[in-house]
Amino acid sequence: MKILHVESGRRLYGGAQQVRFLLQGLADLDAENILVCPPGTTLAGRLRSYARVIEIPCSGDLDLLFAWRLYRCIRKEQPGLVHVHSRRGADWWGGLAALLAGVPAVLSRRVDRPEGRLAGLKYRFYDRVIAISHAVREQLLDSGVPGEKVSYVPSGVSAEALQVERDRKWLQDELGIPREAFLLGIVAQLIPRKGHNDLLSAMQILGEPSAWLLVLGEGKEESRLRLEAQKRGLQERVVFAGFREDAARILPCLDVLVHPAHREGLGVSVLEAAAEGVPIIATNAGGLVDLIVHQDTGLLVNPGSPAELAEAISLLMNAPELGRQLANAARRKVVQQFSVEGMVEGNLRAYERVLENRDKG
Repeated sequence: MKILHVESGRRLYGGAQQVRFLLQGLADLDAENILVCPPGTTLAGRLRSYARVIEIPCSGDLDLLFAWRLYRCIRKEQPGLVHVHSRRGADWWGGLAALLAGVPAVLSRRVDRPEGRLAGLKYRFYDRVIAISHAVREQLLDSGVPGEKVSYVPSGVSAEALQVERDRKWLQDELGIPREAFLLGIVAQLIPRKGHNDLLSAMQILGEPSAWLLVLGEGKEESRLRLEAQKRGLQERVVFAGFREDAARILPCLDVLVHPAHREGLGVSVLEAAAEGVPIIATNAGGLVDLIVHQDTGLLVNPGSPAELAEAISLLMNAPELGRQLANAARRKVVQQFSVEGMVEGNLRAYERVLENRDKG
């Protein structure tokens, strides 16, 4: 099977990581992968052993040239199927280019966000849409996508590969975190919907000097969040570490991962923390509830509620045994329901169904 994948993300965030895992898994099954991505992306450098990389500039939803270049690429390569993995223009133009080239197309939908009236037109370009969570699936149905056209395939993580030895002293020395700190972490792009501001408010409400926060990620909100931490008197206990390639080494050093997102497709960083055995506090938003069941595999709070976040943090600070129980249960669930192998198999089934329907037609 020859598959042309389209991923326009430049950083190796959660969605791009899933593309990486998928292409590696498909290559192991003898699929021929072609990856179309913008020049100089991190993903391209990581995948040259598993895919032939074709770099095409993509500047967003209004980039008509991207659609034309992609169409020409599809016509030249003649793949059996096109799989579009991201937004930023790729979801619209990737589907249209495949349609014009006469090649069946699949779209992965990863974000938990209502769409406008034109969404129904976009999905007509695709033979199948893959939803990474039940919440995303429901939004697709609400957008008018027929249920028989939607496949539920959750993101996956390799629980075994992520079992990194906990080296708390290394992290403390690296980032200047005191030995006695109770270390909270958030791993997410610094954008409004991820809820960083709620977490800073919760830290202020908590008023616990031993509670430190490690912020991993980058984005347009960084300057504002730094000022917010300073205004709240938290600048000494909030460490902005930026985007880290060694996040897998850092995660086991956390006492709790907090994910206060207002909207979330599923949350790869939450899956990774669960695989590492880190207790999790998250919001009952989007696909987060596919993994986190309150008081079973973690703690859930309402989005936009710093007071509830502070209460949940306080609970785990004072009940470490509860944290361990929640973390162990979450890790078992990740192994059973969110494996990389299951994700690869689910995508492959979606491809096979598309090709079977085309053959029948």
